[in-house]
Amino acid sequence: MKNKVMRCAAALMLASFLVGTVVSATASKSNSEETQVAGANVVINDYCDMASHGKIEAETVEELSGVTPAAIEEEEEAVTELEVGTTKDGHLELNLNYSRLGIANHVDTYLNVRKKPSKSGKIVGKLTKNAGCHIYSIKKGWARIVSGDVKGYVKASYLTTDKEAEELAKTVGRDTVEIQTESLRVRALPTTSAPIYSVISEGEEFVIKKKDLTLDYVKEVIKDQKISDKAIKRAGDYEEIEKQMANFICIKVDDELAFVSKEFVKAQYSLKRGVKVKKVSASKKSGVSSGQASIVEYAKQFLGNPYVWGGSSLTGGTDCSGFTMSLYAKYGYSLPHNAAAQAGVTRRVSSPKPGDLFFYSNGSRINHVAMYIGGGMVIHASNPTDGIKISTAYYRQPVKIGRVMN
Repeated sequence: MKNKVMRCAAALMLASFLVGTVVSATASKSNSEETQVAGANVVINDYCDMASHGKIEAETVEELSGVTPAAIEEEEEAVTELEVGTTKDGHLELNLNYSRLGIANHVDTYLNVRKKPSKSGKIVGKLTKNAGCHIYSIKKGWARIVSGDVKGYVKASYLTTDKEAEELAKTVGRDTVEIQTESLRVRALPTTSAPIYSVISEGEEFVIKKKDLTLDYVKEVIKDQKISDKAIKRAGDYEEIEKQMANFICIKVDDELAFVSKEFVKAQYSLKRGVKVKKVSASKKSGVSSGQASIVEYAKQFLGNPYVWGGSSLTGGTDCSGFTMSLYAKYGYSLPHNAAAQAGVTRRVSSPKPGDLFFYSNGSRINHVAMYIGGGMVIHASNPTDGIKISTAYYRQPVKIGRVMN
């Protein structure tokens, strides 16, 4: 019985994790030289095994639900296979055949996930608008769900469910790639000799901007990203770019474009996933000050609000440095409205504390900043698609961790 419950739960978790049709992206043998980075300093958050391995112990199911594994088995319907399809515009089509899909779309910004089915229940995670989840059951107005590595209860009235959710998923989902190797070089241009834009971590998901590259499209990226002639020459000039570009996908890394090897990613049509959150409290034992705890809890209020390049409004729209600048302004600290400039006025630390700033580079300059909120997570104004979001702190390899507040 236990093994059967575990298999059932595994299938349900896997369906929830994918929330869409998965298609492996393969590349030619000529692209095999784009290997993972050996010894990269990537710190992985304490992820739930079911999210990364597609399984969950029966005891964990019992802990989540408050009922026995046998009751779970009787309650849930069997999960059928996911079907593959493609829309007329070339996007992956979502064909969901598992028991219950929910989408948090009846919210302005985000939906709280609670440990117990009560408004007083501890908040354990958040679903931003249009994030998907698997629904175990709905009772007395509360849905018991799992999304990514977040599990708990949400108010069912904020979810679109079942067939309506499956139809909605086709419009609010995104073509994405999931990183399939421990650490992967992102390139400024689609060749293995191009400058390294960044290093990204296994399991992270990025929106696809262009799957089938053309030389004209690459030239548009070069113009938009202001890529230098020196970088183009290093990539092997246009002849080498044209030769290798079929092996790469163009993705959005926050608000800029870059390229990843198809060999080390999985292309899929997916919905946003839930994110874990944990309340930060001041403590002498942890060394977290009241100010650090307060600014982190303040920052979380703006999750899901819009991204606007050059903006600094926490509610109306902000970019990455405008976000951190405005957060710290609330607490009497003055920061410049520029990620690189903020890096220049913060004290470098090796062990992050809540409220510290993580700085990321595009290979030539610091181009993004996020605030550490504890638990291996950061909050940041990422891009127009996701707005202000929570990510793992090492979704990209940071080049500096800076402290503003002690």
